[in-house]
Amino acid sequence: MNSHTHQNGTLDVVTIGEAMAMFVAAETGDLAAVDTFIKRIAGAELNVAIGLARLGLKVGWVSRVGDDAFGRFVHQQLEKEGVDHQRVLTDKRYPTGFQLKSKVEDGSDPVVEYFRKGSAASHLSVADFDRDYFGSARHLHLSGVAAALSGSSLELLNHTAREMRAMGKTFSFDPNLRPVLWPSEQEMVKQLNQLAFMADWVLPGEKEGLILTGHRQPEAIADFYLDKGVKAVIIKTGGDGAWYKTSDGDKGQVEAVRVENVVDTVGAGDGFAVGVISALLEGKPLPQAIRRGNKIGSLAIQVIGDSEGLPTRAGLGEE
Repeated sequence: MNSHTHQNGTLDVVTIGEAMAMFVAAETGDLAAVDTFIKRIAGAELNVAIGLARLGLKVGWVSRVGDDAFGRFVHQQLEKEGVDHQRVLTDKRYPTGFQLKSKVEDGSDPVVEYFRKGSAASHLSVADFDRDYFGSARHLHLSGVAAALSGSSLELLNHTAREMRAMGKTFSFDPNLRPVLWPSEQEMVKQLNQLAFMADWVLPGEKEGLILTGHRQPEAIADFYLDKGVKAVIIKTGGDGAWYKTSDGDKGQVEAVRVENVVDTVGAGDGFAVGVISALLEGKPLPQAIRRGNKIGSLAIQVIGDSEGLPTRAGLGEE
């Protein structure tokens, strides 16, 4: 695992996103009153990349960081986690974003304040698409976070999805709604559905499904995407686990993993994506893939950081 530049064209998964330095409060209470913070790394697509790498997949993560301490920190973390970062550009004009996150211990949502406007990653564009690099991967994973960063970042995602499809690669999409980053809800729905319609596997949460499709029932949400050519829709139904339907008409509910002590809900969806994607790429049946997704999602919510709970292959405890 020492060489994290997979030059021989054998990436399993490639993804695009923004990494931020994350400062997690060391004590509970108002962020303004907190003295001590713990430095971590954050970013939805990055969490997925790290989770897949920990399971032994070869993962490439494409982004831009600033020529600053946070940017160097991102590169160091990628190196440590075994994520290929040869296509992470250091941008001398714009900074790496960061965020402050409150400490919660009761399972409520933490307060997060973002300092990301005008970040290096928001200047991602089609110029960051390297055909040979992307073509060396067998699967593309995208999320609605990178889509929301800027018009040029959205253009890169659409271009990449089209190119990867043309090359016969599989593509998973997690809507990961970030309404505050979009000019309007209408625009968010339109653009994210356009991406989702190109995907093989779409992984919305129940509430996201309602916003994106106008439907409440999992089956109606699934049909909305299946009618557009998506192969499988996996809907996260919170405490109930997940519900799925495929283009072949297979459907069902997969029970959640019970968690006694929910610490911090951030990262659960990313953990779920790690489980589902890794298992499907291994050729496992969909219900088994969702079980792994539920398991990893449950591990992610029992720790403070966004990616700390993501297990190694041994930590997964599968037969």
